[in-house]
Amino acid sequence: MRLAEVARRLLALLLALVAGIAQAQAPEQAPTPVEPASPRIGVVTMGPGGIFWERFGHDAIVVEDPATGARTNYNFGFFDLEEPGFLGRFVQGRMQYMLVALPLEQDLAYYRDVGRGATVQWLDLDPAQARQLAADLAENARPENARYRYDYYTDNCATRVRDALDRALGGQLQRTLVGRSSGDTWRSESLRLASPAPWMWLAFDIGLGPRADKPLSRWQLGFIPSRLAEGLRETRRADGRPLVAGEAVLLPQRLPPEPLGSAPRIWPWLLAGLAIAGMVLWSRSRHPRLLAAAAGLLWLACAVLGSVLALGWAFTDHQAMWGNRNLLLFSPLAWLLLPGAWGLLRRREPTGRFRAVLVALAVLAALACLPLWLQVEPQRNGHWIALLLPIHAALARAWRRPAP
Repeated sequence: MRLAEVARRLLALLLALVAGIAQAQAPEQAPTPVEPASPRIGVVTMGPGGIFWERFGHDAIVVEDPATGARTNYNFGFFDLEEPGFLGRFVQGRMQYMLVALPLEQDLAYYRDVGRGATVQWLDLDPAQARQLAADLAENARPENARYRYDYYTDNCATRVRDALDRALGGQLQRTLVGRSSGDTWRSESLRLASPAPWMWLAFDIGLGPRADKPLSRWQLGFIPSRLAEGLRETRRADGRPLVAGEAVLLPQRLPPEPLGSAPRIWPWLLAGLAIAGMVLWSRSRHPRLLAAAAGLLWLACAVLGSVLALGWAFTDHQAMWGNRNLLLFSPLAWLLLPGAWGLLRRREPTGRFRAVLVALAVLAALACLPLWLQVEPQRNGHWIALLLPIHAALARAWRRPAP
């Protein structure tokens, strides 16, 4: 019995020794890699401000570090007014903007001080998408990559945010929004947001050409930050999940919110044009010098505005100004009338050339009706035609022959 017990113990010892040798010779298994936590991605939308370049609102992409909780705002809206040549590039439509990365709270400090609100939309991105987007933004924010050629409608701070998100989503955002249209245009959105400042409203309405009147898809409307925020709410992932996982208010909007806006009605403008035309004809024999002074101011305004429209079409990259039919209403030919206006103030009779230019202005104003009627590349300037055509016609008739 003792011999059998010894044999069993020796066998057990031998088996343990063999197992230990086999384990020592077996290759070590590599530990399973642990993916780093993905950052949290959000879109911060700021409300409109009081300065004219703040009327359209603003937005940025915020990246929250999962390890530290630090939030970095990637803001595409920075420019330098002191930069050499900035004003010249602004006039030519060749402005340079840049992407700047800075802490969220630091970026929001200005908006808090001036009373502009801010809302964040946290996005439901896959971990790989979030990491890639964060890496792309960090690379884009490097000084050598940060600058870009700015365009008010096609390449601004909001479209840069939109395009960065769309690349991260593999084109899903564009596929969702490109086929939809609310009928809004560059003109309608510009006039809506500029309406609190009448001079800004006039500048957009007179300066924008027919290209600004083409209906936009929801994708193109993303040049307005608030419209992009609406589009993000409507977007769903390929698997049906909403893109926006949640929203939070970061700052309250203390300034007036975005106005609703509406298209101008033609009949008030027509009534005003007919009333002014009647006053022109009535004043011709009763108050000729007062009429000459008022007409001279109108011709000066037409000459200046027409020259700006013509130069903007010929020498700048502001494509939204090109082909502007308001050139027929605010014609640079009005420069030729200013010497005649001075002569009328000194009670001199107008020359034949003066009368011919007056008739030419009235004919050009009438020609502005033709493309609007034919709907050939229509430009929504019917209200300006209704106002100015009767006035140009009345002025041409008033000085058609010598005063009684």
